[in-house]
Amino acid sequence: MKKQLIVSISGLRGIYGEGLDLEIAMGFATGFAFLHNKNSNGSFVIGRDGRSTGRILSKAMASLLQAMGWQVIDVGLVTTPTIAMAVPYYEAVGGIMITASHNPPEWNGIKFLNGSGEFISAEDWRLIEAWVEREEDIPYTSYDKVGDYRVRDALTHHIEAILALPYIHKDTIRARNFKIVVDGANSVGSIAIPALLEALGVLPERIVKIHHTMSGNFERPGEPLAAHLEKLREVVVQEGADLGLAVDPDGDRLALVDNNGTYVNEELTQVIAADFLWGFRSGPFVTNLSSSMAIDTVAEKYGMKVYRSSVGELNVVQKMKAVGAILGGEGNGGVILPEVHYGRDSLVGTALLLQHLANQEISLAQLRGSLPQYVMIKEKMALGSADVGAILARLAAKYAHENISTEDGLRVTREDSWVHIRASNTEPILRIYGEGKSKVLAEDLVGSFKDFISPWGRAQRG
Repeated sequence: MKKQLIVSISGLRGIYGEGLDLEIAMGFATGFAFLHNKNSNGSFVIGRDGRSTGRILSKAMASLLQAMGWQVIDVGLVTTPTIAMAVPYYEAVGGIMITASHNPPEWNGIKFLNGSGEFISAEDWRLIEAWVEREEDIPYTSYDKVGDYRVRDALTHHIEAILALPYIHKDTIRARNFKIVVDGANSVGSIAIPALLEALGVLPERIVKIHHTMSGNFERPGEPLAAHLEKLREVVVQEGADLGLAVDPDGDRLALVDNNGTYVNEELTQVIAADFLWGFRSGPFVTNLSSSMAIDTVAEKYGMKVYRSSVGELNVVQKMKAVGAILGGEGNGGVILPEVHYGRDSLVGTALLLQHLANQEISLAQLRGSLPQYVMIKEKMALGSADVGAILARLAAKYAHENISTEDGLRVTREDSWVHIRASNTEPILRIYGEGKSKVLAEDLVGSFKDFISPWGRAQRG
């Protein structure tokens, strides 16, 4: 059963009906419940993104937990960062977010959160998998101990926490009279981002929505990449908007389009957040090994330190806590602000961006032009049954004389470029990311890795 699924620190994912079904989902939910000491007042928060199978999985897992004696708080259609905020707010023992993040609509999955609203550890995942593999009977409770089911709001608290940040001033944002196009990926960002914008002082008639219907299908691929945001870029220009905002289906990643209709590389979302926050706070930043070196350049301007972790939100968060980081993120459009919560958050990223533009009295195109300009190449290779560990070991030996890291796959860092190769946490592929001060530098470095690996795999873009 496990071979049909992708299980990693990023959660559980599978194609619904072809690896992921109700029985499997409920097995993992039961294993998650077993991580906690049972008490009569214990509760779990459940939320979901806009996929058509989300309601089915949500209702099934809610009923399962109630039948085991747990209380269930259903927060409905929410972003992943919103449910992360809801778990401690409602004093729940854990949270279940039903989403497959950026994967296509036929996929679905589960992200489990602990009582602090943070993703569970790799060790907890191992315990859940072990319970599932044992195939034990579910310990249902008696009729008089069945748990309660409550529907509650979660977005309001999330937005209020962002507005309470001492450096967020909605009057300043309101005075800019921003016109903003929002691409919600036909999912929960269509609800959350406009609600946040209005709370920040953006007039409702100045918010233009595209891809905002909750159809259960996505009119564009889930990842907020340049190739997927052509309509957003067109509408920004047509509407004479100040900027465009795009999220993935569960709303933890944020990508930007400037006032000229130009895509702002999602690698720069966390860089913009840091450029803003370092004007108010001093402290280190944490990102992953596959993220742009633009963050290092901006850190030098402020005299701040950047640390890098293995890819994966959990890994970034663990490193942030270890070094006392004031901000963190990932180059896929993720921004993590501990003052709100330890998780990637497109709402937080949006608020920091708008405040930065309002304070500086500049356009997003001007802000983009002031940031370090690098070229990043992102490739992936399907390897089938190839031994990834052996391939990486051979590469490490080949580049042993250079500045390398084997913490997560292999990263080779040079003065003006770098390349990172690793197995994906969310797809059965090998990712190859490279960056340089010029396209030639980036392509040459990535190309050398692809040439080495080509006997075992098939290259793909993205």
